Amino acid sequence: MAIPVIDFSKLNGEERAKTMAQIANGCEEWGFFQLVNHGISEELLERVKKASMECYKKEREEDFHNSNTAVKMLNDLVEKKSGEKLENMDWEDVFLLSDENKSEWPSKTPGFKETMAEYRSELKKLGEKVMEVMDENLGLPRGFIKKAFNGGDGGDNAFFGTKVAHYPPCPHPEMVNGLRAHTDAGGVILLFQDDKVGGLQILKDGEWINVQPIPNAIVINTGDQIEVLSNGRYKSVWHRVMAMPEGNRRSIASFYNPSLKATIAPAPQLVEKVKREEDQGYPKFVFGDYMSVYAKQKFLPKEPRFHSVKAM
Repeated sequence: MAIPVIDFSKLNGEERAKTMAQIANGCEEWGFFQLVNHGISEELLERVKKASMECYKKEREEDFHNSNTAVKMLNDLVEKKSGEKLENMDWEDVFLLSDENKSEWPSKTPGFKETMAEYRSELKKLGEKVMEVMDENLGLPRGFIKKAFNGGDGGDNAFFGTKVAHYPPCPHPEMVNGLRAHTDAGGVILLFQDDKVGGLQILKDGEWINVQPIPNAIVINTGDQIEVLSNGRYKSVWHRVMAMPEGNRRSIASFYNPSLKATIAPAPQLVEKVKREEDQGYPKFVFGDYMSVYAKQKFLPKEPRFHSVKAM
């Protein structure tokens, strides 16, 4: 079983209907799919690979091995020979890029800031195109999801953040997770993962499935807020990253999320008219409230999060 791979360029040709159906299947049956021929140039993607790896080597690697809590705790477990696993830590070096924290972006790697700013701009456009396809497949007005994420108006209040992560070789991968299993809190996630080093898995039908590395593909997955807006037609899916004994896995995940002030609820067009609001499977809530709950329950089942936020 393999994650669907979809040629995004065929949206504009004779195979548009087929491609729309493939994306609908990816959202409904998988919660994950990979886009090729997505419109972001290979030249830019190659620069992103180079800049992110150089940044890790120059600005992150030494601190990861010398200061990372997971490294210290794993070493302690190995010395104890207890056979335990490090359950509450991740073998991950990570930092966030957003327009709000540009002053904190890594600054010692030549070209990093410029390359990542260009990449984020292109990726945000791709995310908006993907959301428009979701709108159409769900029978919603064009721009519905984007408008919901912006708080119901035509402004640009939605949050677009990029998590730059590396998963260095782990001497004891059986004793720690690269990243613990979770669903994503937000909206549409666009991942530029490593070309060669695997480790990302999704849970489908009770089985963990590898998200196969494909050079220069962009992996799309749907977050909790898309599940709510679609009234459960699209599901956010459990996924994890396995620690690997070799390689240094690159993972650049960008999140197109609602504004913290945005109110999220199932699209009225997707809710049976006879149902009263209290009978719906998903409540109406403010995204910032949901994030407060998610921060404490990220690695726990998602359904109680919806119920918790309903009670707020």
